[in-house]
Amino acid sequence: MKNSKEIILIIGALVVGLGLGYLLFGRNDNNTAPMASEEHHHHESEDGETWTCSMHPQIRQGEPGICPICEMDLIPADVSSSSDPLVLEMTAEAVRLAQIETTILGSSGSRAKELTLSGKLQADERLVASQVAHIPGRIEQLFVTFTGEQVQKGQKLASVYSPELVAAQRELLEALQLKKVNPDLLAAARQKLRYWKIPMETIEQIESSGVIQETFVLSAEVSGTVQQRHVAVGDHVNAGSILFDIVSLHKLWAQFDAYEDDLAHIRVGDQVTFRTPALPGQSFRTRINFIDPMINAQTRTATVRGEIANSRQLLKPEMFIQGRLATKSTGTVQLLVPKTAVLWTGPRSVVYVKVPDTTIPSFAYREIELGDRVGDSYQVQNGLEAGEEVVTYGSFTIDAAAQLNNQKSMMNHLVGVKGAKAPAIPDYVAATSPAFKSVLGDLALAYLPIKDALVETDAKATAEATKPFLTQLQQVDRTLLEGEPRFHWEKQWSNMLAHTKRMGETEDVELQRKQFDALSDLLINAIKSFGIEDEVLYIQHCPMAFDNTGAEWLSTEEGILNPYFGDKMLRCGYVQETLDKNYQLMEED
Repeated sequence: MKNSKEIILIIGALVVGLGLGYLLFGRNDNNTAPMASEEHHHHESEDGETWTCSMHPQIRQGEPGICPICEMDLIPADVSSSSDPLVLEMTAEAVRLAQIETTILGSSGSRAKELTLSGKLQADERLVASQVAHIPGRIEQLFVTFTGEQVQKGQKLASVYSPELVAAQRELLEALQLKKVNPDLLAAARQKLRYWKIPMETIEQIESSGVIQETFVLSAEVSGTVQQRHVAVGDHVNAGSILFDIVSLHKLWAQFDAYEDDLAHIRVGDQVTFRTPALPGQSFRTRINFIDPMINAQTRTATVRGEIANSRQLLKPEMFIQGRLATKSTGTVQLLVPKTAVLWTGPRSVVYVKVPDTTIPSFAYREIELGDRVGDSYQVQNGLEAGEEVVTYGSFTIDAAAQLNNQKSMMNHLVGVKGAKAPAIPDYVAATSPAFKSVLGDLALAYLPIKDALVETDAKATAEATKPFLTQLQQVDRTLLEGEPRFHWEKQWSNMLAHTKRMGETEDVELQRKQFDALSDLLINAIKSFGIEDEVLYIQHCPMAFDNTGAEWLSTEEGILNPYFGDKMLRCGYVQETLDKNYQLMEED
């Protein structure tokens, strides 16, 4: 079964590569058949020089010209053709069309690993109390009538009519008349009322007045907020029946979900800085004081918790929070590679390294070993050295071309290539015109049919839904922006264009979902950078997508309909953030 699965994945990867080749380098509509290329095979010029295509090395002819497959200019074979199966050579034009970007690696000094933790605020369970009735009877009146009401210790909660108490008072008055004859009888009558928590002052008043009280007031024993009301006027209660649940909110728990592979970096006492969408621009700090010893079997996370003072009660239970935890540095120099450079193939990680000092741009296939994630990068344990230049955008394109050329490439399971995700999102909202914000809002609405088709796990419908989105994307007026905002948008735009085209060229729904993940990240970041006008969009997160690495998408509804799993796990996920015209980017620490 494993070999069959690998064969299927290889075939799928080749199909994607063919589609990318046609996308990036076009096709010749006048080219009648593949046989035309056979005429160019193994022809040599009179001086023995052979010309070939950098993308299709099977093309050989004895004179300059263009490739009959992709129409790229042919180049001398003795200059460009490499015998190394790990190196793919491309012309400068092919590199430009593929929008390939590279980064030179450098050793970084001592640097802490930063974890991003999602979670919610919860009431402190130790500050929850149940207000009970100490006497049996019927509720005659409620002084606290709704949940959320604030109560203070000693405040009146309810009045109760109790036949048992009426009878006990009669016994008290009769025992009072016989106290000289039988003082123990009076003491027993008093103690009976004390068991029902009747104050001694009330007992003395009954004895001095000789008047029996028909109703008694129940008072709050703690201060706090009414979390739940259990009784109504006219209800009969027994001694010990719960009237109200009262919770103090002057201190809350900040509970975060930590993935199991991150737990090794979390210790009791670590400081977490967190924010909540409900209070934009404000940050809070807490220290981890509890780590759940059990892992949730469904989400593969454990709860880590801290306490937060809430004297002004700005924070509310069930608010979503996003935290950052900087773990202690190892104190050693480390080599980091951007995560956008890495392709995953089963247990291995693959990058493409630019070969130095070559006339023709050349990229070498390299398998590497990765360590922990550090921000938007990974620690490199083996396979790369400082000073090497790795492809940070366009690795997928290079890999597809390598497959077409029968060179070593990533041929197993394709893990979603995220496309250039910026390490920090610039804030251009104030400088962006309402017209461009409106264009972004319309673009987000055109994106929704793609999401809906993936929810239905319909590859054909997904490919079809990319067409109107692609049309609208190509019509965005970039002249509405100037300077740095325009440069930033053009980069986001080109990446969105590439991923959308790739999504529309395949009917493999899993490959579409990987491209949709990259497109969603780009669109979300663009909206955060430039803002929107009238729309309200929800960023929804599935923590289990792509082998528990997680993925986001946009929706106009708060209800979860998961595009990464469809009906297999339709409701998996939660609302991570809300985007509207008042959204503000969190400041980078």
